[in-house]
This record gives sequence, C-alpha cells and structure tokens, in this order.
Amino acid sequence: MNDTGMPVAGMTPSADRRPATADLVVRNAKVHTGDPVRPSAGAVAIREGRIVALGDDHDLLGLIGPDTRVVDALGRRVVPGLNDSHLHVIRGGLNYVLELRWDGVRSLRRALAMLREQAGRTPKGQWIRVVGGWTPEQFAERRMPTVAELNAAAPDTPVFVLHLYQSALMNRAAVRAAGFTRNTPDPRGGQIVRGRDGEPTGVLLAAPGALVLYSTLAKAPRLDEADRRTSTLHFLRELNRFGLTSALDAAGGFQNFPDDYATVTDLARSGELSLRISYYLFPQTPGQELDDLRRWTQAVRPGDGDAWLRLAGAGENLTWAAADFENFAEPRPSLDAGYEAEFEQAVRLLMENGWGFRLHATYDETIRRDLAVFEKLAVEGLFPAGNRWLFDHAETVRDDSLDRIAALGGSLSVQNRMSFQGTVFRDRYGAEATARTPPVSAMLDRGLTVAAGTDATRVSSYNPWVALHWLVTGRTVGGTPLYPGANLLDRHQALDLYTRGGARLTGEEDVKGVLREGCYADLAVLSHDYFTVAAETIPDIESVCTVVGGRIVHATAEYAGLEEEVPPVSPAWSPVAHFGGYATRGDGAAQADSVAEMVAESGLHRAWRAARTDAGPAPGPTRPVDPCLMH
Repeated sequence: MNDTGMPVAGMTPSADRRPATADLVVRNAKVHTGDPVRPSAGAVAIREGRIVALGDDHDLLGLIGPDTRVVDALGRRVVPGLNDSHLHVIRGGLNYVLELRWDGVRSLRRALAMLREQAGRTPKGQWIRVVGGWTPEQFAERRMPTVAELNAAAPDTPVFVLHLYQSALMNRAAVRAAGFTRNTPDPRGGQIVRGRDGEPTGVLLAAPGALVLYSTLAKAPRLDEADRRTSTLHFLRELNRFGLTSALDAAGGFQNFPDDYATVTDLARSGELSLRISYYLFPQTPGQELDDLRRWTQAVRPGDGDAWLRLAGAGENLTWAAADFENFAEPRPSLDAGYEAEFEQAVRLLMENGWGFRLHATYDETIRRDLAVFEKLAVEGLFPAGNRWLFDHAETVRDDSLDRIAALGGSLSVQNRMSFQGTVFRDRYGAEATARTPPVSAMLDRGLTVAAGTDATRVSSYNPWVALHWLVTGRTVGGTPLYPGANLLDRHQALDLYTRGGARLTGEEDVKGVLREGCYADLAVLSHDYFTVAAETIPDIESVCTVVGGRIVHATAEYAGLEEEVPPVSPAWSPVAHFGGYATRGDGAAQADSVAEMVAESGLHRAWRAARTDAGPAPGPTRPVDPCLMH
C-alpha cells in the first residue's frame, strides 16, 4: 500500500512494482527548479536520494508504485533546498539547547518575560544565555534591555545576553560566576565597563575585538556528549524548518578540530545528519597557526568525506593578525603592520598543497592588503590555480578590489549582518557609504561567484528568509531602508545566491542547488509563495515539508507526522524545550493580538523614557539605546 502524505486524487499507483518506481513523489506543486533549461515543473520524483524525474502529475504516474510515498503539495511553491554559505552550524549545534533565542521576538517585554520564566526552571550552576540573532530594532520598544532589568528578571541565575559582536550584558549573578572583580584587567580589544566604585557593571564592550564577549561566554557550563548530540540534532531540524538542506560551516573561535567536530562526525556515520555540511578548519591559537595548517595539510584533504559531511578547506581565519572586526559601533580597526609575512606563508602553504580557503574581511582596507599578497604569489603561478578561495563579508569592498578578486579567481560570500547592524553603520559612516555596503550588484555585474548566508548564530539570526528579505528590499529587521534600487536583487537572483551560490563555492553545482534529474533530492515545500508574497512577509516564510536526500526531515501543517523522529530535547529544563527556536509571528487572531500588545508596549516604553529624562516624552519613534548608557 502506498504511503501518502496527502490524498492523491488522479494518481493511481502502478499495479506491479517495477525497479524504476520512485521512493517519493511530490505532486500538485509549483516547482521552481533553479535550472534555466527547465525552470518549472508540477511534480518531482525521487529514488535513492536523487531526483529521477520532473514533469507534471501525469508524466510521473508511471513512477508511482505500491511503496511510493506521495506528498500532495496542494499547489504550494517548491524550491531547491537552501544552502547557507556562512553559518556556524557545528558550534551552534553543540550549544543550541542551552540558549534562549530572542530571534523573531517582537517586544522587549516578551523577551524579558521569557528570561524570567526560564530563570524559574534553570538549575543551580547553569546560565541563561541569549546568544545573538536579535537587535533592539526588532522590538516595539526599540531599545536594549538594561542590567537592572536582567537583575530583576533573574536575581540568582547567571544571565549573559550577547548583542551581535558589539556588546554583552550580564546580571550580578553572571558577573560573579564569570569571576569579574574590580581587579580583573580588560582583555585586549575589549572593555569591562566599571562603575564609579570601580566594580564591573555587567556591561562588556567589544572595542573593537569580540574576544571579551566569547571568552566570557566560554566560562558557562558545557553539555555532556550525549546532550551535545541531541542538541545538534535539534538545531539541524530547526534549520530544516526554514528549508535549509546544506550549509558551509565557517568554523570560528573556540571551535577546535577534531574535538568539536566529533558530534557531527558521529551523526554522519550513523546516517542521522539532516543537513549537508561542508566545513572549514580555523587555527585557534595565535602564534601556532602555521603549525596547525601544516599538520592539517598532511593529515586530510579538501573533499574528504561524503555528500553529507566533507572538508572544504581552511578559514575563516588563517592567521589571527590578518583578521579585522565587524563592530560598526566602533571605528574601523587598524591591523598590525607587517602581518603579511606570516599571512603569506599560510596562503603559500595552502595553495601549494591544493587547499582552498575563506577569509574573514569586513573592510576594503583589509581586502587590499590581502590581495597584494595574492598578487605577489600569482607571479609564481599560485593564483589563479584552481583552488577555491573566497572573501567573507566584504561590506566595504571597492570596485577596483572586486576587479582584482575576479582576476585572481576568487569568490565572495555575503551575509545579512547589515540587517542587524545597518543603522549603526549608517550613523557612523553616512548614507552614501551605506548604500553600497556590501555592493552585491557590483559583484554580480563582474561575473563573480557570489553566495549568501547569515553568519549565524552569534551575529545574525539563522533564519534564511530574513537574509533573503534583506537582499530583495535592502531593509533592516526594523524596517530601515539602506540601499537604492541599483543595489537590490530580484527574487530569482537572491534565491540563486542561497541555493546554487553555496554549491558553486564547494564545487557541487552539478548535484546541489538545483532540481534536475541526477541531482540530490533536496527541496522545500514553502508555507508562502516566495515569488508572489508581499515583500514584508518574506521573513515569515517557513517550510512545511523539507526533504534532504529523499528523506522527509521536517514536516508540519498537513504533513505533520511524516518527518523522521528525533529524541526529545535534553536536558528537560532547556529553553528550547519550552520556547522552541525562532519565534514565529503567527497568523490571524494571533497576529492581531501581537500588534495590539506592541501598541501597548510602545505606550509603556514612552512612559519608561519619560520617567528617566528631564525632557519628558519625545514625539516620534525612539532610537536604539547603547547598553553602556542603560545601567
């Protein structure tokens, strides 16, 4: 008997099962294939993890046998599975169930209520961590929480609230748990803000480096291996919820190889990954970068692994001295003079051993210095040499630098950090500079390979539709317009960056990012039609059915129950067990209630401000407030 996800009127299974029948057929769909040869279809047939046929419902009748699972898309839009080209998925998975996510939460009042509730269930010795994915612009109140509010919400439970890579707030219990006192020195590039009495206030500032932020976060307790495994499974399913089927893991600070890669490696061996991961290796210790790179180039090679977990190269740092910082609340950092000597050795080592790499570079000033090193090596024939390499972020890259990147065979990965930091950038550098930060259209005009991502989880949210909204509208999550029409993408271009773009970076464009016979069966059935829905609704899109390698890994709405099971969230007190991950806005009455609550909260916020200023209530919208002013 065929296992149907929905009624399949008009499609009768074949009487006898033949070897050519499909394992899964998605029918009655508006399929966007991403393939210019065949851009659309009505149905997709899948066998042994790959697409075997596309067409209309009638074309695929012969592929349906007694054991074929048939999913009726009910006329919904189907797209290739999304691929985040810069996501810290491995680190995010190891910590996901420990984190209280404010992603998508629409009011500070609600965010603090979540914190207060979580404090009641968090056991002694554990911390409450809010780690990225939010900005005060998303709140009705348009402001940061205060340390006093954290203390009131959780008097005895340590609370650490990370705001991008700009700042963090800690309540009194967290300051004690972290061991900060009046005698604690400021770390390099960071500041522990102190009161008039010299004691830490609970505010940490990246000035401009973020080491003070993530080294403090690293003081919090870790999960045991069993819970790290469960945490990773649930994080991958949370990504599947938004139609993500692949990601490039950009490594990052405090992510050690091979120890912190053991969980995803174990899940890959057991066939439990629900997201395809291409990962990079990041030297962790300043002064030991070349030793790490030499050891890795002798032990493993890019491409090692399989279709689910494979090594892509080195990065996003090769040497610590060559990395700039993206804290737009602070002036652009000046990198050390002479970092190029060690950096050149690292790049030479990789290129001579056939390794690709990716480089964190926010500012054009950094990119120019790096390009000068590559051009020096190009004289020896090392660029372009077929190794895949790219710049990440590149917010302020100039046109002539783009030309040099193209000449050297490089690519770019852009993220929607400006969704969360665009207003701060504009306030510092002005509207004219903001209008091309980053210059995505100029990149594409030069024929460069460009892919899109989020840089989640500690900066932006992992919701890819927030990033797609930014590419299409040029607006922050708070609705602030940043770009003229010339630097906006149409919806097809933006989706291409989020599907085929990432596949091109890893050399998988022949099997990934497009729905075509022979390609991986990775697709998402969407809750809303991305191509026709109002632009402001794009961030609310989710997948109602996500398929990876022919497996249904996420299913909701009419398809609930079709997905593969995962163990329950552990530990039981986890914020994810009670609040889930990204907060949805809801529809209908729930949406109306949310809007009414926001109006009330805006009134309360005006009263809050009036009580703290001699000027009284100010007309018009309020501006986000820097945390260091909000004690």
